[in-house]
Amino acid sequence: MLTPEQATQWHHDGYLVLPGFKPAAATAAACRRAAEIVAAFTPGAETGTFSTRDRSRVADAALLASAEAVHCFFEEEACDEQGRLVVPKERAINKIGHALHELDPVFDPFSHGPELAALAADLGLKQPQVWQSQLIFKQPHIGGEVGWHQDGSFFETTPQTVTTFWFALEDATLDNGCLWVQPGGLASPLRERYLCEPTPQGPRLRMEPLDRTPWPGTGDAVPLPVPAGTLVVFGGLLPHYSAPNRSPRSRLAYTLHATCASAAYSARNWLQRSPALPVRGFA
Repeated sequence: MLTPEQATQWHHDGYLVLPGFKPAAATAAACRRAAEIVAAFTPGAETGTFSTRDRSRVADAALLASAEAVHCFFEEEACDEQGRLVVPKERAINKIGHALHELDPVFDPFSHGPELAALAADLGLKQPQVWQSQLIFKQPHIGGEVGWHQDGSFFETTPQTVTTFWFALEDATLDNGCLWVQPGGLASPLRERYLCEPTPQGPRLRMEPLDRTPWPGTGDAVPLPVPAGTLVVFGGLLPHYSAPNRSPRSRLAYTLHATCASAAYSARNWLQRSPALPVRGFA
């Protein structure tokens, strides 16, 4: 599937931009399904609030339970100090995760197929295992910043194999919070690791610092504004970021995270699967 030029860019830069990977009908169906999930969602006391600036805002139990389910998480600016919504529900959701690709009748076929299987093989995932799916909303005016991070922090394997598949379901622009990446950043070390640890009170999640290498500055990064239907793929050590959305336009995206079955998946990763929902590949 990849041209020689694309293969060279993948190994040199650590990411690829593939316009038109998904047809307009598929992205439109995904957007409609996202709206249906939100419409059917009833907020409750257990609903988590997602923030990359303050990870304590995500209740451990809510996040862990979503590994084998489809759960909604609020934007951190969607609620007041008493936890009451200050925007309509359909504008309050930060993300939906994390088993859409397994459980949802629209996102299951969207997340699987020969095209994705062939691409994964070209990227080096000979035995892909798709662990996680997310709808990321970037709501108008209140869409939260996603600070610099590496996806390898959340899916530790030995050797490192996690690869991200990021689909633009709506146009991603400089104004509404497109991705920024550091070309060549795959050569940088893993800076932190997100761990799940047992405690007498139950499992707890924490970020463990590993390396003090600074995150990129604006001079080291490039933006990736892309139209709907584009697939951006990048390796687990690539630093990436997206700014807050203060524009009147939403920026809906869908992501998959896959590792190679030949690599050892850490028992300390936050996302684990039970025999009831075994991890599978793209085919």
